[in-house]
Amino acid sequence: MAALKIANINWQSKLNKAAHHTSDYSSTEVILRRGQAFTISLNFRTTVQPWDNFTFIASTGPSPAESEQTKVIFNLSDEGASGWSATQEHSEHGCVNFTIVSPANAVIGRYKLKLQIDSGNKFSSVLLGHFVLLFNPWCPNDDVYMANEKDRQEYVLNDSGIIFHGLEKYIQQEAWNYGQFEEDILDISLAILDRSLNHRKDPSTDVSNRNNPIYVSRVISAMVNSNDEKGVVEGKWNGKYCSGTNPLHWSGSVTILRKWYRRRYKPVRYGQCWVFAGVMCTVLRSLGIPTRVITNFNSAHDRNINLSIDKYIDISGKTLHLTEDSVWNFHVWNESWFVRRDLGSFYDGWQVLDATPQERSKGIFQCGPASTKAIKEGDVNLDYDSSFVFAAVNADCVTWIHYSNKRKERIYSNTRKIGKFISTKAVGTNSRVDVTDNYKYPEGSLKERQVYKKALKLLGVSSTGRRTKVTRRRRRFSVARRQNMTVPTGKPTISGKLNLDASPVIGQDILLTLSLRNLITDFKTIKVKLSASAVLYTRKPKTEILQWSRSIQLGSEEVKEIPFKISYSQYKNALMDDRKILVTALCEVRQGASLLMEKDILLQDPFLTIKVFGPTVVHKAANVQVTFTNPLSETVTDCVLRAEGSGLLKEQLQINVARMAPMESSTIEFEIIPYKSGTRQLQVDLVSNHFSDIKGFVMLDVTPIR
Repeated sequence: MAALKIANINWQSKLNKAAHHTSDYSSTEVILRRGQAFTISLNFRTTVQPWDNFTFIASTGPSPAESEQTKVIFNLSDEGASGWSATQEHSEHGCVNFTIVSPANAVIGRYKLKLQIDSGNKFSSVLLGHFVLLFNPWCPNDDVYMANEKDRQEYVLNDSGIIFHGLEKYIQQEAWNYGQFEEDILDISLAILDRSLNHRKDPSTDVSNRNNPIYVSRVISAMVNSNDEKGVVEGKWNGKYCSGTNPLHWSGSVTILRKWYRRRYKPVRYGQCWVFAGVMCTVLRSLGIPTRVITNFNSAHDRNINLSIDKYIDISGKTLHLTEDSVWNFHVWNESWFVRRDLGSFYDGWQVLDATPQERSKGIFQCGPASTKAIKEGDVNLDYDSSFVFAAVNADCVTWIHYSNKRKERIYSNTRKIGKFISTKAVGTNSRVDVTDNYKYPEGSLKERQVYKKALKLLGVSSTGRRTKVTRRRRRFSVARRQNMTVPTGKPTISGKLNLDASPVIGQDILLTLSLRNLITDFKTIKVKLSASAVLYTRKPKTEILQWSRSIQLGSEEVKEIPFKISYSQYKNALMDDRKILVTALCEVRQGASLLMEKDILLQDPFLTIKVFGPTVVHKAANVQVTFTNPLSETVTDCVLRAEGSGLLKEQLQINVARMAPMESSTIEFEIIPYKSGTRQLQVDLVSNHFSDIKGFVMLDVTPIR
């Protein structure tokens, strides 16, 4: 009796991709989702007989083993302990169709599939091919299951998005090209897992653990930064970026991931928080884990996790670096959606992950997954890193004057500053959604205070040492905390505000007004010390721009307004790429409380205008016109226009821009040839050494070719 021989293997690629929601991947590989059936058709040279026995073997990883669930052996119509099964469907002459189902908790990754055929006294084995298995948000039994189809479209299938940044009172949006379906990106995402410390230490155990989104997402949070292993992005927050790319110049993840991969895993320079978050979103979505990008305004970096951010200034109002705590204007991280079998079903849902290397977690720069529900309830003792994230959205701010004799005076305490307008992109639109309620109860409410005290207790802040002092200070000023008021050393006798007279635009003078009010009937002489510094978005001062002091006299309950300006000539050489200036006014009154006022200023860039002419159709060229204006009173000669967009441009496009005279407008034209249909995002970025990036984007509806 002759052994069965296979003439042709058909993986039914189009059918399986459509059923598994993997049609968007730019790959010739078979890409499937776990917990779901797929079909494979085999054409045999000889007739299949009833006594022919078929056994399938699926394996993944460098050392497949049944004990590790990285190798499974299963027969027709027999669901074994592994959960894998196969059935033979109605077949035509010479062609046999098999339906194979993987379990909803299968290990994700690249598999090879073999078929063993026992045909009477003949035995043969054949390699059917390879496939990639992903997490499956469409499968109710998968830990990453999302019930809402619109949510799945947004958090798994959308390959572009919006990242919010700026200031709490001036929130800006920036387009980001996630590009998780672009060529090589899935391969790169799997390579990231294979480059991790866990994999290098114990490949078999690492691959076996890849059935768990908790494990996979935590590994990715460590690997997206380069601090402990040859991760993807190297962080840098100050200095020159001449040995790499300024973090502000990135507009998407695809270029970064390809650069890391093509340079044999050399970390890409440089990134900051939104870059880490954008790259991690790409990798997790490509693997099938629903993920979104989150921005927390006034984000606390609490190094000692005592839920207090102490800031010290000298008598001139200048910030002193006496503590490692800080408050960033904004910080960007990720949330991924999955079940928490390690914590209990209450903590299922959105989980915080942060790839920005800030603090070590279990010896490695990684953060999360921390359940947003654990953060909201103050369960800071739960895995992973919930205490760090809780502090980022809940810590109190205390400001001190530090005198030359080392005496310090607390002048301000604010319990409502941290964790404002926590934002993400809306489902189906580019608008902003505020998700602050997912992280904490309303500020100042009884429940919010109860949760805060619970967190303090769990963190041991009431124990001996410095944390005891923190607890006493909180108890003493509990009334001020509830009322969000200045905590003075004596009764307040003056109040004040710093106001912008007009929207600040780069290249123009900044006009401000200091308003002071005498709260009592007595005549007052106030010593005002005002300073302005260029700062990073981490609020770390870099260059002093302005400093002056003067005495202001106020009569009984008098109000005075003192105008002043920061000229372009004063800030143009000092301004950081972040375009942020911090203005501080310290007002001292004899026999009265000191008053501190701060104003964060974000200089606005002129807008780009983007026009796309004609309909956008797959494989047909469309013309794009970009117009912008040199915002400076000086000639600019070094501009480069960059453009990218998944489904629109295979690689990032770069165009050198001709010399631009002061305030001159310029128009650049280029061509795109869309290669994918659907809603597409085209990002444009104007880069120059003379001013910060000017960015814009446009959404395009690309129709299939007719």
